[in-house]
Amino acid sequence: MSLARTLGFSLMAGAAALAPAAGHAQGGATAASSAYVNAPVVAPGLTPPPAHGHCGVFETCADTKIGLGKGDFLIRLSAIGVMPEDRDSKLWINGAAVAGRISTTRQATPELTFEYFFTDNLSVDLIAASSRHEVAADGVLGVAHVDVGSAWVLPPTLTLAWHFRPHKRFNPYLGVGGTLAWFHNVSPAGGLVQKLNVGVTGGPSINAGFDYQLVGNWFFNFDVKQIFMNMHAWANDRGGANGPFIKAHDSLDPTVVGAGIEYRF
Repeated sequence: MSLARTLGFSLMAGAAALAPAAGHAQGGATAASSAYVNAPVVAPGLTPPPAHGHCGVFETCADTKIGLGKGDFLIRLSAIGVMPEDRDSKLWINGAAVAGRISTTRQATPELTFEYFFTDNLSVDLIAASSRHEVAADGVLGVAHVDVGSAWVLPPTLTLAWHFRPHKRFNPYLGVGGTLAWFHNVSPAGGLVQKLNVGVTGGPSINAGFDYQLVGNWFFNFDVKQIFMNMHAWANDRGGANGPFIKAHDSLDPTVVGAGIEYRF
C-alpha cells in the first residue's frame, strides 16, 4: 500500500472517531442553550398583585349581597314628621262634660331604628324617637283657644314587616305592630292650667314603605306609619284652689312619615 493511501485512510479513521464526540458536545451546548431560554425571568423589585383588592365601605364589591334577606341586621337614621290627627276629643270640667276639642301641634324629629330579618321576607324593627308637642283646647266655655301646655312623647314602636322582593335592590314592605307611649317633661301653660298630667298610653300600628340599595351595604328607606292611640290628660288637682279640675280625652292617632339612610351589618 502506498504512503499516500495509508495517510488518507488514517485521516478518515480519525475523523470518524472524533465525530461522535463533536456531536455530543454540540448537543450539550444546545441543551444548555434551551435551558437558559426557558428559565423564568423574574423582574427585581416587583411583587404579584393580591388575589382580592381592597373594597371601601362606600363601594359595591364582588361579594356584596344584593338586597336584604335572612340574617341581615340594619341600623337606620331617619327624619320623621309626627302629625297627630286629633280625631275625637272629650272634655270635662269639675266632672261635667263640656263642648270643645283638643288640638296638638305637628313636629319633626330624628328617629333611630333597629331592624333584624328572621327570614328573607319577615323582619322585626324597633324605633326610638321623641317629639315635643303643644296642646291646646278650642271652644271651651265659649273661649276660642286656651293653651294647655306642652309635653314630650316617647313612643317606642315594635313592628313585624313582610318584604315582598328579598335580594332585590327595590324591596317594598307592609307591617303591623304596637306602640307604648310615655309623656315626659310635661309643662302646664299657666293661667287656667296650673298643673298638667298626661297618662301612659298605646295602641296598634300599621305601616308601609320600601328599602332601596344605594351602594354597598347602604340603603335608602321611606316609611309611613299610622299609629292608633289615645291621650288622657288632667289639669289642676281635683278640688284644688288653683283652678277648675279639667279632664281631657283625645284620639291622637298620629301619622308618622319618615325618610332615612340605613346600613347593613
